Amino acid sequence: MQPAPTILPATLADAPALTALINQAYRGPASPQAWTTETHLLEGPRISEIHVRDMVTMMGIDQAALLKCVQADQLLGCVYLEPKAPRLYLGTLAVAPAAQAQGVGRQLLAAAEAYARQQGCTTIKITVLSARPELLAWYERHGYVRTGQHEPFPETTAFGRPRKPLTLLELVKAL
Repeated sequence: MQPAPTILPATLADAPALTALINQAYRGPASPQAWTTETHLLEGPRISEIHVRDMVTMMGIDQAALLKCVQADQLLGCVYLEPKAPRLYLGTLAVAPAAQAQGVGRQLLAAAEAYARQQGCTTIKITVLSARPELLAWYERHGYVRTGQHEPFPETTAFGRPRKPLTLLELVKAL
């Protein structure tokens, strides 16, 4: 019997594996079969190892956290959290395609909520591509509510090149 998945802070040594996991979850060869795929919306990598290293480095600067979910030394998922009181920004939630639909995302959301409370935050904010109705619905099933606020997808190619104009919708969850 396998041990239960564990949520831990990521380290710089995790950066290569986290980069691979995030890119596989959103744009990798297995992602077209996974419900988290963005390949029809964006091309190119979802994240660079430099960006992941920057997220880990922020942990020591502004109370941000990059958490990883592991089981028996296997990386299953991750989430980036950045307190901006009274809100916590949640981003880069990714689950390995082979581990999807097994509660890993739900476990990462629970860890995010616990972290937000520890940091004194009263709400969690996330932005989701408006062209991802299945992902918007998943967050809504977990208590997130659309605020009506939206913003254009960043013009940088750091997160991929849009195949069409994209908009990010803001969702929040009160704690």
